[in-house]
Amino acid sequence: MSIDSFLTALDRMGLLQPGEFPAITPLSGGVSSDIVRVDLASGPICIKRALPKLKVQAHWQAPVERNQYEIEWMRVAAGIDAQAVPKVLGEDRETGMFAMEFLDENRYPVWKMQLRDGEISLDMAREVGRRIAAIHARTAGHIGIAAKFSTDHIFFPIRLEPYLSATAKKHPDCAARLESLVRVTGATKKALVHGDVSPKNILAGPNGPVFLDAECAWYGDPAFDLAFCLNHLLLKCVWRPQWQARYLESFDALAASYLASVTWEARADIEERTAHLLPGLFLGRVDGKSPVEYITTDANRDQVRRVARALLLDPVDSLAGVRTAWRSELSRA
Repeated sequence: MSIDSFLTALDRMGLLQPGEFPAITPLSGGVSSDIVRVDLASGPICIKRALPKLKVQAHWQAPVERNQYEIEWMRVAAGIDAQAVPKVLGEDRETGMFAMEFLDENRYPVWKMQLRDGEISLDMAREVGRRIAAIHARTAGHIGIAAKFSTDHIFFPIRLEPYLSATAKKHPDCAARLESLVRVTGATKKALVHGDVSPKNILAGPNGPVFLDAECAWYGDPAFDLAFCLNHLLLKCVWRPQWQARYLESFDALAASYLASVTWEARADIEERTAHLLPGLFLGRVDGKSPVEYITTDANRDQVRRVARALLLDPVDSLAGVRTAWRSELSRA
């Protein structure tokens, strides 16, 4: 990570004062980008740069121009709910970087860390569902947004292939079902999708959830966002089993809030697609290219596999059905 490249980008974005040499500190984050804090004279900001090869064990590459779509997603989302995203301060396409406001972790804790520590707010879960549904609702059927976010060339290699197709290779008897999910999801074009609605990418701000890391932004199936987030609430039951009941209540709260906000299609239709997709993503987080770091034992991985495989081979059409199957597995542990 070259400090000079960050200084060059800052200068081109007009964020540096003459003669200013700010401290630049790497921040922890996801697997797909370099993220730094820059302490300018005017205050701290954050800079993000997309990487061509993701920081995972498997070989996983993705187009770096995805960060242009992340910026555009943030701008669209800000026009719908300004409190749902950080402010974009500038972009430098030559270096593939953009700047945004820095949100202090003391006021904007990461939702994943709250869930880990037992600070489990049903109101937070409901608001995550409501806000992401609002973005879907306002962008559904929007021809201009569909054209701007025609990003199959990014979404397939960074989402559908590593989570579903790669998993199919490890479960040949489920492969047809997993590849069917790839086809159905990829062909469903209804609204602007964030693509990575994970608790690690959501801050619990004083005015509600703030969404980060929209590198996978895509005009496609909003069921993907709902399934992707609900998946993490199921997986947390393995991470911190003492709070299983609260995670499942959060699952119910988020799902109900989201579905209550669906206006662009029949609620039963999007719930069915979500319920079908969820076990594929569930299995993908233990046997795909990006396994969750906190499921570390074979016994826990087998728990996930049993439920995911059963639901792939004999699908249910409701989120309550998915939840019931997972709760039954947990009760046997």
